[in-house]
Amino acid sequence: MKDEPRPHPFRDSNQDIAATNRLPDTPQTRAPAYRLAFADTEFMTREELRPVRLQLELLKPQMILDERGIQSTVVLFGGARIPSGENRHKAKTPILADLSSFYEEARRFARLITERSLQHYGRDWVICTGGGPGVMEAGNRGADEAGGQSIGLNIVLPHEQAPNAFVTPDFSFNFHYFAIRKMHFLMRARALCIFPGGFGTLDEMFEALTLIQTGRMKPIPFLLFGRAWWERIIDWQHLAEAGVIAESDLSLFQIVETAEEAIAAIDGWGT
Repeated sequence: MKDEPRPHPFRDSNQDIAATNRLPDTPQTRAPAYRLAFADTEFMTREELRPVRLQLELLKPQMILDERGIQSTVVLFGGARIPSGENRHKAKTPILADLSSFYEEARRFARLITERSLQHYGRDWVICTGGGPGVMEAGNRGADEAGGQSIGLNIVLPHEQAPNAFVTPDFSFNFHYFAIRKMHFLMRARALCIFPGGFGTLDEMFEALTLIQTGRMKPIPFLLFGRAWWERIIDWQHLAEAGVIAESDLSLFQIVETAEEAIAAIDGWGT
């Protein structure tokens, strides 16, 4: 049995916050200088405190996921604007409407992976998405339909992207720094699945590919859903023929069409 953490002999920080709230209201206690540094929002958001905020944003999700025993994830990237099948009639373009098939495939894939996760007490193979709409929602939705938990790594954006309704509340995180959010996507990833999407999806895909290509990250199953999509928007072979990437770099990823193909690729990876 794991030993309980030994209590330290010092006064708890929350006790001091409560104590300062009970102090008499005077010019001295109202002064910004008197606020406890860690409880002072104005101080914590200063330019000079950016290194501290970066560290806090790395630590909070890490500690929570560790405490809940989450050991590995399967990450889904994909377009926030891709509608579900039932909402395809609301799509802004005919192409977006057609891409709804990828919402349904992501949903089905996440459901199948979560069924596997539940065989590992819900600690391995946990679905992880960006927490927003579109393909992200599909991933969390599939996990929820399987009766499992899933992670959502949301980020504050100008248009106020909110967590989708299917993220497990205890694993619904919010980020200020894109860089730290990207680290959390990859730190526990057992496989990466990339569905059609825009700038954000492409950014996440190429950053992860670059990390693997340069040896800064161990190779893992890297699956692109939809050959027609990916071969139209990126001429992979031309990159190799031009010499800007090596021919061997084309083996860093695999293109699949269905959830079953993706799972077979994951299971057959490295054999």
